[in-house]
Amino acid sequence: MADPLVETKLLAPRPRRALVPRPRLDDLLRRASDSPVTVVSAPAGFGKTTLVTQWLTGAGDGPVAWVALDERDRDATSFWTYVLQALDRAVPGSAAAALTLLRSGQAPVEAVLAGLVNELSVHFGEVTLVLDDYHLADGVDVASGMTFLVDHLPPQLRLVLATRADPALPLSRLRARGELVEVRAADLRFTREEVADYLNDLHGFDLASADITALESRTEGWVAALQLAALSLRDRDDPSAFIAGFAGDDRFVVDYLADEVLARQPDDVRRFLLDTSILDRLTGPLCDAVSPPSGRTSGGSGRSMLDTLERAGLFLVALDDRRGWFRYHHLFGDVLHAHLLEERPDEVRDLHRRAAGWWAEEGDTVAAVRHALAAGDADRAAGLAELAIPHLRRDRREDVIRRWADDLPADVVGRRPVLAIGLVGGLMASNDFDGVDGRLRDVERMLAGPATDLVVEDAGELARVPAAVAMYGAALTLIGGDPAGTVARAHRALELAAGDDLVTGAAAALSGLASWTTGDIEAAHRSYATSMRSLTRAGHVADVLGCPIAMADMELRLGRLRDADRTLVDALELARTGPGDTVVRGTADMLVGLSRTAWYRNDLAGSAEHLRHADELGEAASLAQNPYRWRVGMARLRAAEGDLAAALELLDEAERVYVGDYSPNVQPVHASRARVLAARGDLAAALAWASRHRVAADDDLTYLREYEHITLARILLAEHAATGSAPSLRDAATLLDRLLAAAAAGGRFGTVIELEVLRCQALRATGGPDPALAALRHAVELAEPDGWIRVFVDASPAVTDLLRTLAEKHPRSGFLRELVAAAAPAPVRTARVDLVDPLSDRELDVLRLLRSDLDGPAIARELVVSLNTVRTHTKHIYAKLGVNNRRAAISRAHQLGLLGGSAR
Repeated sequence: MADPLVETKLLAPRPRRALVPRPRLDDLLRRASDSPVTVVSAPAGFGKTTLVTQWLTGAGDGPVAWVALDERDRDATSFWTYVLQALDRAVPGSAAAALTLLRSGQAPVEAVLAGLVNELSVHFGEVTLVLDDYHLADGVDVASGMTFLVDHLPPQLRLVLATRADPALPLSRLRARGELVEVRAADLRFTREEVADYLNDLHGFDLASADITALESRTEGWVAALQLAALSLRDRDDPSAFIAGFAGDDRFVVDYLADEVLARQPDDVRRFLLDTSILDRLTGPLCDAVSPPSGRTSGGSGRSMLDTLERAGLFLVALDDRRGWFRYHHLFGDVLHAHLLEERPDEVRDLHRRAAGWWAEEGDTVAAVRHALAAGDADRAAGLAELAIPHLRRDRREDVIRRWADDLPADVVGRRPVLAIGLVGGLMASNDFDGVDGRLRDVERMLAGPATDLVVEDAGELARVPAAVAMYGAALTLIGGDPAGTVARAHRALELAAGDDLVTGAAAALSGLASWTTGDIEAAHRSYATSMRSLTRAGHVADVLGCPIAMADMELRLGRLRDADRTLVDALELARTGPGDTVVRGTADMLVGLSRTAWYRNDLAGSAEHLRHADELGEAASLAQNPYRWRVGMARLRAAEGDLAAALELLDEAERVYVGDYSPNVQPVHASRARVLAARGDLAAALAWASRHRVAADDDLTYLREYEHITLARILLAEHAATGSAPSLRDAATLLDRLLAAAAAGGRFGTVIELEVLRCQALRATGGPDPALAALRHAVELAEPDGWIRVFVDASPAVTDLLRTLAEKHPRSGFLRELVAAAAPAPVRTARVDLVDPLSDRELDVLRLLRSDLDGPAIARELVVSLNTVRTHTKHIYAKLGVNNRRAAISRAHQLGLLGGSAR
C-alpha cells in the first residue's frame, strides 16, 4: 500500500541514434567534465536532457547516478531517498549508511549528507550525479541540503543539474571559485546551420535557404519547436507557405505547431492524446481504463496506441527497457493538457476518476488518491487514504500521510474520525506537531456528536479512535514537559484500548517514558514490558526492537545486570525470526547493549566481540542511535585498556553523530567525556565541563541529571587526590550522600553500587577506614548477585587494599577473590598491534584524519600532499586492514587500537 520507489526515475534515458553534430558545444562540455558543478538551465524543450545524455555517453568518466525528478520530490525525504538510492547503485555501498539514517527520520539532512560525503571522498574514481528536471523539486526543504552538499562536494563527485530555472544554490560563489560551468538557452539554441542539418539532412525536407532562415528566426533555435515543425511539415505540398504562415514568441509558436500536429492526427489518436494527458506515467492497461478502446473506431488497445505514438515520434519517452511504461515529453504533455481543458473541460474530472479507479485496483493508493483529488472526489480520496494509513504506518511512510494531511479538505476530514486520527499519527511520527492539538480537538468533537454524521470505511477502526486520541494527547503532553500529565493520559489510553495491542503498546511506552523522566524506574520498566508484549502481539517487530535498549538501561539502573542481559538476548532471538536471511533493523543495537553488560562484568573480550559483530552487520541493521552508542561502547573499552586519548576521540565522534529519540538522555556523552578527562588528570578541562553545563554540588537533584552530578563528584574526588583540596572533598562527600539517598529511595541500586564505591573513597579521606569499609561492603553485597565487577576495577587502586581487607574477613567469598584479582594492577596494553603488513607512519597519519569530518582534499591540505597521494595511502590502508570503505577502516582501527594518538 506504500508509495513504492519508482525504479524508472533512476534510469538514464537512452541516447538517440540520429542527432545533429554540434561541435561548438564540445569545448563547453570538456570544461564541464572537469567542473565540480554543471548547471544546464533553459526553458522547456531546449534539449537539456538530450545534451546531458549524449555528453555522458561519450565521456566514459565513470559511473552515473541519474534521477528524473518530479513535483513530489519537493518533499526532502522523497528527494534525498532517490538521490541516495541512485548514488548507492552507481557506487555500491557509498550511500547505504546515509539511507538508513535518512529513513530513521531522526537526523537532520546535513548529518545524513556528511556521512555520504565522507564515504565518497575515498572512492577511487569519479561518479556523476545528474538531477534531471531539478526545477520540479527545487524548494526550501531541498535547497538547504543541496547547499550543504555543494559546499562539501568531494572531488570524486560531479554534480549536473538540468533545470528550467536557476537553482536556489550559491551559484555566485561557485562562479567566483571557478567551480561552475553553465550551459544556457543561448548555448542550446540551434544555429542556422544546425537548423539546416536537422531539417534537411536528418529529416530530408530539402528546404530552401530562405525557409531555413525564416524557421530559425521564428523558433529562435528552440529544439522542441523544430521537432514540432518537422512533424507539421510532413507531406506538405508547399512547405514555404507553411513556414511563412506563423509568427510570434516561443510559447505561441509551440501552441501553433501543437495545433498543427494535433489537427493532422486521426480523431482516435487525437482523443487518446488528450485523454491520457492527465497521466504522468502511461502503460497500456491504464490508458485503456482512462481512454477505453470501445470509444475508438480503430478499436486499438492502449498498448498498440502507445506503440503507434512512439513510432510516429509524438514526444513519447520510454521509462523502462521493456517499453511497458512511458511518459509524454513534458512540454508536449503540457500542451495536450491545455487543449483538453480548453476543448473538453467537463470531461477532465471523469478522466481522473477512471485513473483513480485503475490505480486503486492495482494497489497504488498514493496514485489513486492523487487522481481522486484531481477529480474533485475528495470523499473517495479520503476513503482510500483512510484504508491505506495503517499499512503506510507499518511501512514507516509517514511522508505520504503528512502530504495527505495538507491535501485532503478539512471539511471532508472533519466527518471522518478514523482518517483524522490516522493523519495525526502520521504528523506526530514525522515530528510535525504544529496544529496537532487542534486536530485532536476536532476528533473529540466528532466523537461527541451524532454517530449518523460520521463517515467510516471500517467500523471496527472507529472503536480504536478514543484510545488513540488519549494516546496522542499523552505524547503531546510529554513533549510539553509534563510527565505527570503524560502518565495520566497514557493510563486513560490504556483503559480505552480494550485489547488493541498497537494502541496499548504505544500508550504504555509513553507512560514508561514519563516515569523514566522522573526517575520512577520500576514504573517505567513495567510500562515498557507491557509495551513490548503488546507490540509483539501486533506483529510490529521493528517497533519492539526500539524498546529493549531502554529496558536494559532501566534494569542496569535498578541493579539487575542479569535481567538486562536476558532482555537483550531475548530481543536478539526475536530479531532472528525475520523472514529469510533478513537482518532486522535494531539487531546491531542489541549487540551494542550486550557489549555494555559484558563490560560491567569486566568481560572485555566479550564486550569487544559484541561490538565487532554489531559493526559487521552495518547501518542497515541499526537504529538511528546506534552510531553514537557504538562509539561510546568502544570508548569504554579503550578507557578500560588505559588508552584514554583514544577514548576521548571516540567520545568526540559520538557527540558529532549523536541522534536522540523520545527517551530521556540520562547519560549524555559530554558527561562521559568529562569522566575520562578527570581520569586522565585533565582537571581544568573537566571542571570547565561542569561550569559550561552548569553542574554544581549544591544543585537540586533530579534523575535526569543524576549521571552528570555523579560525574561532578568523580571530578571533585580527582581534584582532591591531585591537589589535597579540602573544599573539593567536602563538596564531593556531601553531594554523594545526597545522591545516595535519592538513588536508594528510587530503588536505583545499580547507581547505589557506583555511589557507595565513590563514597568509600571520600570516607577514607575524611572518616577513616571503618566508614569507608562499610560503604564498600554495601556495594559488594549489592554487586555480588549479578556479578558487577567493572565499577570496582575502575576505582582501583583507591579501594584495592580495602577489597583485600574484606576478602580476608570473608575468605569463603569467591566474588571478593574475583574482585581483588580484577582490581590488581595490570600492564597497560599498547595502543598498537602487529599487523602482517604494518601501517607506515604516514599511513597512520592518514588513518587518523580519515576518522575526522575532513574530505579528501582537506586531508591532502592538512598533510601538505596531493590528493592522489592521499588516495594511494588510503588504498594501502584498506588493503592492510582488510576493509573496503572509510567507516569500516575506522572501526577496524579502533578494534586494533591504532588510533590512540593524535594526527600530526
